[in-house]
Amino acid sequence: MELSRRTFTALTGTAALGLALAGSGGAATGAHGPRGVPTGPPPPPPSADGRRHEVGFDRYSLLVDGRRLVLWSGEFHPFRLPSPSLWRDALQKLRAHGHNAVSVPVPWNYHSPAPGTYDFTGVRDLDLFLGMAAEERLYVILRPGPYIGADVDAGGFPGWLTAARGTARTADPEYLRHVDEWLGAVDAIAVRHLFTAGGGTVLLYQFEDGSDVPGDDPARRAYLAHLYDKARADRIDVPLFHADGHLGERRAGPRTPGVRTGVAGGAADPWGGATSGGKGYAQVRQAHDAARMRRDCLTHLADGVTVHNVRMAVGGTSWGWLPSPGVYTSYNYGAAIGEGRRPTPKLAPLQQLGHLVRTVPDLARLERARAVRAEDERLTVRHLANPDTGAQVYVVRNDSAEPVASMLPGSGIDVPVTVGPHDAKLLTTGLELGRRRLAYTTAQPMLSMTAGRQDIAVFAGRGGETAQIALDCGTQPVTNRLDDEPAWSYDRGRLNIVVPLGPGGLSRVLIEGGDSETPMVLLFADDATALRLWPYETPSGSLLVYGPALLRSATLRGSTVHLVGDVVGQTGLEVWGPRGITAVTWNGQPVRTQLSRAGSLLMEGLMPGAPAVPLPALDDWRRRGENPESEPDFDDSAWTAADRTSSHSTTRVPEGGPVLFADDYGFHYGDVWYRGRFEDARGVESVSLSYSTGTQGLLMAWLDGRPIGTHRMPVPDRDTAEKGTWTATATFDVPEELRERGRHVLSVLVRRMQHDGDGQGKDTHKAARGLVSVEFEGGPRDVDWRIQGAAAADRVRGPLNNGGLYGERKGWHLPGHDDREWQAADFPREDRRQGVTWYRTGFRLDVAPDVDASIGLTLEDDPERAYRVQIFLNGWNLGQYINDVGPQHTFVLPNGILRTRGANTLALAVLSDGTTPAGPREVRLTTLGAARGGVAVEAVDPPGR
Repeated sequence: MELSRRTFTALTGTAALGLALAGSGGAATGAHGPRGVPTGPPPPPPSADGRRHEVGFDRYSLLVDGRRLVLWSGEFHPFRLPSPSLWRDALQKLRAHGHNAVSVPVPWNYHSPAPGTYDFTGVRDLDLFLGMAAEERLYVILRPGPYIGADVDAGGFPGWLTAARGTARTADPEYLRHVDEWLGAVDAIAVRHLFTAGGGTVLLYQFEDGSDVPGDDPARRAYLAHLYDKARADRIDVPLFHADGHLGERRAGPRTPGVRTGVAGGAADPWGGATSGGKGYAQVRQAHDAARMRRDCLTHLADGVTVHNVRMAVGGTSWGWLPSPGVYTSYNYGAAIGEGRRPTPKLAPLQQLGHLVRTVPDLARLERARAVRAEDERLTVRHLANPDTGAQVYVVRNDSAEPVASMLPGSGIDVPVTVGPHDAKLLTTGLELGRRRLAYTTAQPMLSMTAGRQDIAVFAGRGGETAQIALDCGTQPVTNRLDDEPAWSYDRGRLNIVVPLGPGGLSRVLIEGGDSETPMVLLFADDATALRLWPYETPSGSLLVYGPALLRSATLRGSTVHLVGDVVGQTGLEVWGPRGITAVTWNGQPVRTQLSRAGSLLMEGLMPGAPAVPLPALDDWRRRGENPESEPDFDDSAWTAADRTSSHSTTRVPEGGPVLFADDYGFHYGDVWYRGRFEDARGVESVSLSYSTGTQGLLMAWLDGRPIGTHRMPVPDRDTAEKGTWTATATFDVPEELRERGRHVLSVLVRRMQHDGDGQGKDTHKAARGLVSVEFEGGPRDVDWRIQGAAAADRVRGPLNNGGLYGERKGWHLPGHDDREWQAADFPREDRRQGVTWYRTGFRLDVAPDVDASIGLTLEDDPERAYRVQIFLNGWNLGQYINDVGPQHTFVLPNGILRTRGANTLALAVLSDGTTPAGPREVRLTTLGAARGGVAVEAVDPPGR
């Protein structure tokens, strides 16, 4: 919700500005850090400050330089956003929305096109990313695997590992030899960014992904021990942990703080949309909405989890051949920040809780307290207490489908508490807020801070609810409601304030005198309003900004605070800042302000919203058919002979061979072609082609240039959505006129899709991809097989971009390709053809330089048409569209690869089975969101010819 004109014209006055951080003393004992660590202010935001830092933990929390830290992390995959400039955008949004850390998996396959080769340049620049995270003051949880899961091809194992000796995820020496090389390459970068040495902000280091390793599995435990030893030998001295969530080289039992590094921020959606009911990630986001996020996160906090990572916090794109078999191109995940980098309402609970645990240190050390039961049994209550400060915390959860209002006897909360359906609340009593004491609240605290000469406390709740708080005040203070909505009363040592949440946006109450000489401003917000509140820490003190869609940074120079951020709709601006601040700029432009009665600098007037983004129509298409490989006279002499007789695959080699598995011949990603020559087709009635692929694989076959059929794997349902390898045998009749003596050529195109993961440590990533065996009905035939897949990867896009289509090998998808001799084409197409057809067009964009626009490509057609499209923008393979499967229709075009101020080349490779007209019908550009602001974007190098 944008801020109203009323809000920014109603407040005037002469109150001063002030700052303090809530906290109190105490003691805690930990086995992995200093004894007697008190409850107190958290460590300051991290940076690459060049100083040594101590990092440890006890059973309550991490300990950084002797201070308790609740790590509130969000997972982001830079490899799913191949535009390094935009990494900063994502990191700034994470920090602004309450996260103090980012979790980063490093996929082995993305960086290693071949054994012994490790590429950390360009879009794979890990050093650049870790430096950005430090600049944006975020801790880093580094996850180098070797197995990362993350719904990527083979769980992150490189394609070449599928054809290598050794059993993965074990202490097999052959496997460990490759692992040590990989970890050594990552660690050489990571060690320069360790927070302990002051070079960066890498705070934790996680091995592997997946399930716990049982104590009675000595081989797996020996493998983990090797990984720990390797990290220490590489001088990684921050806390290490495995995916089982226990810090330290060995399980520390109850002395380990609660660790949850896979808190569901959404869910992956498979081909066909079994998770989403065919509706895609919009439906996933509804199922994993703000209420569910709040309920899950608060439950974890009540369980003692103080190392908390939401996966995913930022959605991404599984571009190229990056995705696992179980997911389609989009990895939006229903995340709080979507694939198009647009914030969603799901951020409300993450932002509120993130700022709460950062500014209220009492939550870093909580113990179970006596049971409290709600009068209405539909509410469950978890009672916790800080033994140092005496603050009481209640996590009240409602698992019913309707809102519930109930008293909480014995809690000290004297009024009914309302919790929405499938939602939860964190309530507190006895909490010190600056220099005053909170008796109780029915709205969740969001932050406690001091700006200049006054304390500030923020309370948030759902729109339409009523917030009630009580402050212990031995002496009645002077209380001023600065907006129309709040009401207050003073009775027997308590100041009681009641505020309806939602109407008018932010509600302000100013308290002066009474038990403290320091004024306090109480702010009340519903979820939408809270998403316009931005605390920020500067060397001169903290500030709080209200109004814009995002605050990216704040810099104090003299008496002026320079703010940088985003505006979506028309809005005002309000700033509470350190003492001495009298002027404000926004994105470099001065803002006229006046001093309000709330002690803030209040903008006169409103800032304009983002303008509409004009998008051109996509026309002037040109068309060219391909698959010359199907023709009998095609020259395949340079192709690789498929004549091996043994394999390291988990798929059995047919008796007598040969091995036809694509990986054994070095073709690990994308489409693969086979051409088999044999003599004499007399008596051959049919040919049976057994093949193995990931989800939604397909096979097309031609005999002597004549199409003989297409086979495709079925669309997964809920029972098979996680099935990683699909096998089938396609039997095609041989036309009678081709059953002749002489030389024949059988041509087969297999869209192999991706490798299975290895989540259970059973080498399932080594299952074959491509043809497995070929049999002829009517007698055996000696076949001379040749195979061709993707050409060698270029350094710009890496190994996961290109497949083995003829047009890819000839550069038909690249910006520099000359398509002037191609045929003009219009959509929709009505022709039917088994094989591959390419379409190309160009378009120009002229987005205003101060506008950050997210743009997508939308394809739509009659779902009865059976075809699929590989999408290339400026040479980058940005995804696969399957028209009759879905559910994805819109594909994000990341800025940097997309030239938002310049020329672009779009190429579509269409595979069709010939049974229906092959489209597409409609191809258009779509605006996914726009803001006035953003980050500076550098163009990502386009590949050449």
